[in-house]
Formats: sequence, structure tokens, C-alpha cells
Amino acid sequence: MVWAERRSGWNPREGDARTPWDVDYGRVIHSASFRRLQGKTQILNLGDSDFYRTRLTHSLEVAQIASGILRQFRALPKAHPIHPHLPDHALVQTIGSSHDMGHPPFGHGGEVALNYCMRNAGGFEGNGQTLRILSRLEKFSDDSKGTDVTRRALLGVLKYPASYKAAFNPKLAPVLDSRPSAIQIIDRKRSKPPKCYFDSEQEAVDWILAPLSPKDRALFQSVQPVEGKHAKPLYKSFDCSIMDVADDIAYGIHDMEDAIALGLITRQDFLHPKDGVSEAACAPYLDYLKKTYAKESANDVYGGFVKQLFGSGAERKHCINRLVGYFIMAAEVKTQRLFEEPLLDFQATLPAPIKAFLEALKRFVADKVILSPNVQQLEFKGQKMVVSVFEALQSEPKSFLPADAFALYEADGNDPRRICDYIAGMTDNFLLKTYERLFSPRMGSVFDRL
Repeated sequence: MVWAERRSGWNPREGDARTPWDVDYGRVIHSASFRRLQGKTQILNLGDSDFYRTRLTHSLEVAQIASGILRQFRALPKAHPIHPHLPDHALVQTIGSSHDMGHPPFGHGGEVALNYCMRNAGGFEGNGQTLRILSRLEKFSDDSKGTDVTRRALLGVLKYPASYKAAFNPKLAPVLDSRPSAIQIIDRKRSKPPKCYFDSEQEAVDWILAPLSPKDRALFQSVQPVEGKHAKPLYKSFDCSIMDVADDIAYGIHDMEDAIALGLITRQDFLHPKDGVSEAACAPYLDYLKKTYAKESANDVYGGFVKQLFGSGAERKHCINRLVGYFIMAAEVKTQRLFEEPLLDFQATLPAPIKAFLEALKRFVADKVILSPNVQQLEFKGQKMVVSVFEALQSEPKSFLPADAFALYEADGNDPRRICDYIAGMTDNFLLKTYERLFSPRMGSVFDRL
């Protein structure tokens, strides 16, 4: 089967009962890049609390939600045309677990910082780095094939099948902010990356998409120009769409749960007539509660929902579990009727009213938490540290890079992408320690491990 092939041509030993997707999952779970996710920011900064989610716990939850969506699709009538094309459970777990492996320290702030640092060398984008890790950087193969997972697994993590060159808008090239006069800081809006894979990974992408017809490939990789922004990739594979829906659910609900538990979002915030989540926005879910939990609902379903969401820890967890289950059960399969390849033409999605409810929850979390001064100030500080460390290492790579990282840098013709790889792989705390070692007069020792 072409979608189960690996770039190296590796085949399991005789007597190995695992499926190709089991092998993929094992390689992801046992990789260093996956383990490092436990030390990387989801939204809130590590060290503030040991309660909330990291990139690791988020990834595990995305994998679990994606598995739930898959089970919903398996329960569709046997005549449904999706059945021959449904992914294996282990494959969905692989894609969900690995989807954030390329995100650098300090979350999307670190992503913006590294895109500025790589402004003249192909840019940086977290999903593009995930593909680079899986197809090149991890050490499960002897010939730089990375984890050497199957073609279908790589197709599933190729969230944006457009190259940097195709998606990049030259008018939005990263620059320094021109307003400050006494300090240098990056223009954070201008430094946001396009959604893409790196041009350096074109060989891997060509291999992933080799089974497609020329027509399918051209359409799959097409982009839509957007005024004042980078071009927008338009399509993703079916497996990737399952992960994407699961990611949206985890982001909209679980990140809200963390923010409520830590007191960053209050009941008054949620009920705010302008900036909250209105009864009208919750309407599809409230209808579900009326139908499913009629005895609990009484007359004020919206009030009961909000009371439970902002109630005790046990009440809130019960509410969160219901929300997750509601969105999983609502997932449906859509046929685009655009592609010859079923793995591209089928898409997992949510019905429009239910998707609008989820988007309202995501917007609420973004406005009240992510874009709040409490988070933005720390994100700004993280960006400043990432840029400083990158520029210090790039100034004298032989003097400042660890020997193994410098060897890779030198072997690739002094490619700054290798410095970017080294920093992108750091946990938040390791980046902080590296910054302090380089710039803090009272920190650092010759016995520190690099």
C-alpha cells in the first residue's frame, strides 16, 4: 500500500505483529521532540503553576479527542463511502500526538521571534518545523529521514501544504519596530509567519504527494492571496482535518478550563454583553442540554450552564467533559467533490452553528487570556530572549554552539536553519538558562550542560 510506505524503504522484522501505524505511534512517543513538549508553553508560562496544560498534555488531549471523532465516524452507516478510507486508531494517535512537536519555546511568541531571525533564510513556522522534525531531524533512521514514519502519517501532519515561497507576502517581511528610540524590538505584527512548510523540505513534500495526480497536487497546494496578509493555504488531508477539529476543541475548551481555574476568566467576563459568550452563541449547545438533560435544565438553561462552568472544581470538570463529548459527537464527514484522491476529498468538520459556538469560545479565550497584558508582556519577554540567543549563537557559531549542533551547522554549509533547529528544540526553561548564561553577569558555570 503506497500510503504505508516509508522514505527509507524500511520493513518490520518477521514476527513483528505491529501495523505500520503502530510503528509510527511508537516512534513519535519515544522521540526526544515529543518528550520536550512537557517543557513548552501552551498558553500560560511554565513556572506560574503546576496545574495547567503544557504542549505535551495538550497534544495527548488532541490525540484522545481525535480518537473519539474517529470512533464517531466508524459508527456511521456501513453504506457510507468514508469507511474504506478511515485511518487506523494508531495513525490518528500519531498525528494528534505529533502535531505540535515543531513549536518552539514560549509558544506562538517564540514562533514569531524565530521567523524574524530567519527572515533572510526561509522563515520559521511551527507546523513547518513539525514536518522537518518528523522527516529529517529525529534520529530513527541512519540517512536523515527523521522518524521515518509512513507517507500517510506525514500527509496528516502537513497542515499547510504550501511552500514558504508560495505563501510569503514580501510586503510583510519581518522588520524591527521603528517606533522605539532607546531599545530594539521586533515588529510583532510584521514578523508573523505565513502558514507553510519550509522550502528546505521540498524533497520530503514531493515524496509525500507523489501518489497524487498532477491535478490533485496542484489544487491541494494552491493558495488564496489575502490583501494585507500572507497567502492562505486552502486544503488539508482528511486525517489532518480530524486532528484540526480535535485541536480546535482542545484549544477552545481545555484552555478555557485552565484560565477559569486560575482566576484569569470570571463568570462576569463570560456573561459580559459585548466581550463574553452570549446565550445566542451558545444556542446549539443549550438545545442539546434541554434535550439530553431535561431534568437539570429547568427554565434557565444558559444560567445553569454558566453556573456549572464557574462552579466548584468537580462541577467545572463535569461541564468540560460534557462540552468535549458534545463536540466529538457533532463531528461529521463532508465530501468536497474536488479531488480524485479520497484522502483529500473527504473532510472532518463541525456543522456551521456548532462550529460558530466553538469559535465563540476560542475568541473569548483569545481576547481575555492570550491577548491580555498579563500574557502579552511575558510573550514579549520570551520573544526578546529568543532573538537575543539566536543572534548571539549566529555571531560565533563555533564558539557558542554545542559541538554536535555545530557539526550539523557546518555539514550543511553554515546554514542558519541549523541554529534555528537548535533553538526551536529548546524547552522554555532551557532557553531561559541559555539566555542567562549568555547575558546575565551572575549566572552560568563551565559545568552547565549545553
